[in-house]
Amino acid sequence: MYYERPPKRRSRFSYFVVALIAAIVGGIISAYIAPVYLYGKVIPMPDIYKGKVSNVEQKINITTKDDISAVSAVAKKAMSSVVGITTVQVQRELFWEREVEGVGSGVVVNPNGYILTNSHVVGDGEAKRINVLFENGDKMPGKVLWNDSLLDLAIVKVEANQLATADLGDSDFLEVGQLAVAIGNPLGLNFQRTVTSGVISGLNRSIRVDQYNVIENLIQTDASINPGNSGGPLLNNKGEVIGINTVKIRSQVGEGLGFAIPINVAKPIIDGVIKQGDFKTVYIGFTGEEVEKYERKIGVELNIDKGVVIYEVIPNSPANKAGLKPGDVIIRIDNQEVESMIQIKKILYKYKKGDKAKITIIRNNKEIIKDIIFSYVK
Repeated sequence: MYYERPPKRRSRFSYFVVALIAAIVGGIISAYIAPVYLYGKVIPMPDIYKGKVSNVEQKINITTKDDISAVSAVAKKAMSSVVGITTVQVQRELFWEREVEGVGSGVVVNPNGYILTNSHVVGDGEAKRINVLFENGDKMPGKVLWNDSLLDLAIVKVEANQLATADLGDSDFLEVGQLAVAIGNPLGLNFQRTVTSGVISGLNRSIRVDQYNVIENLIQTDASINPGNSGGPLLNNKGEVIGINTVKIRSQVGEGLGFAIPINVAKPIIDGVIKQGDFKTVYIGFTGEEVEKYERKIGVELNIDKGVVIYEVIPNSPANKAGLKPGDVIIRIDNQEVESMIQIKKILYKYKKGDKAKITIIRNNKEIIKDIIFSYVK
């Protein structure tokens, strides 16, 4: 009897082998054939085949903080306008003289060679030699055109033109907490144009420089400022000069507080020196003394703690024309309190010939306001 053989049943192992072979063949085709015949023609070309890349690395994106980016941009913008200033000063000893070298910083405020710095950087105008060092390595002799030790500002001139010039900001609109960047030579020329950053820590600060001089209305910053930074710029986040670094005070634990002279104090001085070769200050036209000194000298006690007592009024002066008299005590010029003769001199820097102001005085224990029109000394 003929029996038909039943179909042979395949084992599970044979199915596994076939699937494995198919996977290997498919991988080879996709790796070597598809890039040539399919990618770019039938289906989009993957990025790995667009260039000759042997090793594919994952991209790492670094996101910087906004203030770090701003500091870098400020430095790039302002660096070429910052200069180093070296000086030789003659120091007199008991029986002889010796030359002392000094190092500071400055900032170019006009392309024709006008540089703003501190008065003490140039020996308060008494330096024997002054050299100015530029970013490109040039070195030029400098000459002091104007300086004032009370303000600790000076303008130095070099014979050059088309110099990189800093942009001047507006120091009247500063806010505590905003970015502050200092550029200068903190420890000498080995560290030229060092950049430090921080914030504006305070405004309208007053510090006593010596027995007779108090510098007022200063900008305080925690940006690191060392002696060689003197005369260098303090900048805002736009790369604009908002102050001229002037002094450094250290506490007992060594934490530094930096101070800068507001740039708006220097602006009329810069304009005057550039246009006229010098800067003239207006005057009131009187002789006087602080209340405290007056009381000690005369032996009387006034009913006021601060102010300046007028001794004598100069004929045909602004004070004379405003009706001021001997014995009056000046306590305010416009909105600025008056405490000393030095302070009055500093206040007058912001006025020019023809400007008007209101002077508040105490006369016979009464507060009186007088209008005054400033002029230059004839």
